[in-house]
Amino acid sequence: MYLPNEIHDAKVLITVKTYPLPSNKYEELVCTAGLLEDGKWIRIYPIPFRSLPFGKRFAKFQWIQLNLIRNSSKDFRPESYRPIGDAANSIQLLEHWDTKTKGNWGKRKEIVLKEVFTNFTELITASYSEQHKSLATVKPLEIIDLEIEEDKRDWKQQWQDYYDQYDLFTLDDTGESKLREKLLKVPYKYYYKFLTEGDKKPRRIMIEDWEIGALYWNSLRSAEGDEVKANELVKKRYFEEFTTNKDLYLFVGTTLQFHRRKAPNPFVIIGVFYPPKEKEKSNSFFDLQ
Repeated sequence: MYLPNEIHDAKVLITVKTYPLPSNKYEELVCTAGLLEDGKWIRIYPIPFRSLPFGKRFAKFQWIQLNLIRNSSKDFRPESYRPIGDAANSIQLLEHWDTKTKGNWGKRKEIVLKEVFTNFTELITASYSEQHKSLATVKPLEIIDLEIEEDKRDWKQQWQDYYDQYDLFTLDDTGESKLREKLLKVPYKYYYKFLTEGDKKPRRIMIEDWEIGALYWNSLRSAEGDEVKANELVKKRYFEEFTTNKDLYLFVGTTLQFHRRKAPNPFVIIGVFYPPKEKEKSNSFFDLQ
């Protein structure tokens, strides 16, 4: 067995938060994933992140502690767990490994890089073996491009109607119910085109990271509403900066639908890990003086 059926006081280093999606049952859901102290991946679902009190909202690369139970009734993937009880009450926020504190990139790498796939075909094989692997860290051989594709601009009508309803539990200053805070839909899809060891042609896989969605909206504000310029800023960071100045890794996860169907590739990119490139050591005579 990959992990016990129940894990009490589980300490998870959060590495993944996908862009929120509307949900009938939970208002909005964020696919959250991270690593246990021994480097094993775990998926925590459902987490209604934007409904959590601010004191319970965790950052990426923050340790959290909570009680978990396997989500086996709806999800066969071994890494999939759900909080025991109410997530808002069960989550405890612990240490945050931010990027400003010296040494934290090294701490992150010690956990994140315990198992790294360099061959995507081997990862897909593992996903369809008895192991049913559905979360992993991948090291690309080469990032060829970041491709941007226009998407639908609005949520389907069902979700638009939902956001147009009044929220009975949120009141304004006069005591009246307020409209629900609408989750903005990113009108573009982003794909990395890349090679891993053994690939004869590039792979093209969609990025569903919350970070790239937030970057688009921030870039759109900086570009004063110019979507072309906003996407140029997104590409500058995710392609130019990450491939030039960073040691780029991809966090990937399967979608339950395509994993169950045994699609040729059940994985999407759910996050990126970009520690600074280590400076190459020089062996010149002058450096040894």
